[in-house]
Amino acid sequence: MNETVYLVVSLDVEEEGLFGGTYARRGYTTTNTVGLKRLEVLCHLGVKPTLFCAYSVMTDAASRAHVAKLRERHDVELGAHLHHWNTPPLSLEGNDASLADVTSNVPACAVADSLMAAKLHTLLETGRNFLDVSLSSFRMGRWDARRSLWPLLAEEGIVVDASVRPLHGQSTVFAEPDHFEAPNEPYWIATGKGNIFEVPLTVTPLLSGIPAVLRCLPEAIAARLRSSLRHWGVLALLPVYHPLWLMKLVTSLYVGRGGRVLSLTWHSSEMVPGATPHLPDARAVESLLAKIVAWLRWLFAHYAVRCLTMGELAAELGPAAPVATGFGDWNGVVP
Repeated sequence: MNETVYLVVSLDVEEEGLFGGTYARRGYTTTNTVGLKRLEVLCHLGVKPTLFCAYSVMTDAASRAHVAKLRERHDVELGAHLHHWNTPPLSLEGNDASLADVTSNVPACAVADSLMAAKLHTLLETGRNFLDVSLSSFRMGRWDARRSLWPLLAEEGIVVDASVRPLHGQSTVFAEPDHFEAPNEPYWIATGKGNIFEVPLTVTPLLSGIPAVLRCLPEAIAARLRSSLRHWGVLALLPVYHPLWLMKLVTSLYVGRGGRVLSLTWHSSEMVPGATPHLPDARAVESLLAKIVAWLRWLFAHYAVRCLTMGELAAELGPAAPVATGFGDWNGVVP
């Protein structure tokens, strides 16, 4: 046990029904937040979760009570999570009522900067009144953080972000952001309005040379391979999608190549049976929780682990973290 690693664990705390290809602007529910009590077993192991709460959760009395109970009992951090499709205002033209209750197409790049800024302001202003806590950590819904987002976040007082998924390339400019070249360890994003400490999702290639090979290919071929790489060439620390042995593998590869910050994440709806299609019953939910507990115990047995919230990690590692200089949606630098 000679390696020291930092572990940040986060949940997107949000409405249910998001994994069926549709996104509700209205009529959503957040009954899944009752499942947050399942996190207590992880807290007893030493985990210090960061809960990225959506507007739908912040404005629901029952959900606020579930979050408050967990926060009272354990040292959890509350952060903000933007679902722009249902965070008001839905439009700046006053035609909210003309928008359908449900949509299947929600790329952030389709939202004008002025409207996105208004949505962020609503979310963060609601957050400032959320259990009397000022929220300074943020995650964008669907990992859909674009370059134009960073100054908007800085203006609203966000200090830490966890929206970047390295080695995640865009298939088209409209469909997905370009996070492919993002650093795999925390870094600072210079926004022109202030710096933001980025904590990227833990992602590592199965073969360390894959990214370098793609950079040498003709751009048309490389673009197609970058957009599909997450399906065949990389592993992310997402416990819902990987069995225990693969979670151990991605951890071992990542730390073995020098990685020191592990970012593990999933969703509140994945803590309640039937709140998401891929976890339809109690057995599936209990299996997920057991897998996470088993991974944690394995991690603690093999490494010297420090469990921190997102904000604590920024305070600990921020002074020595680099300011990123590359181009892409993962950074605020304009080419």
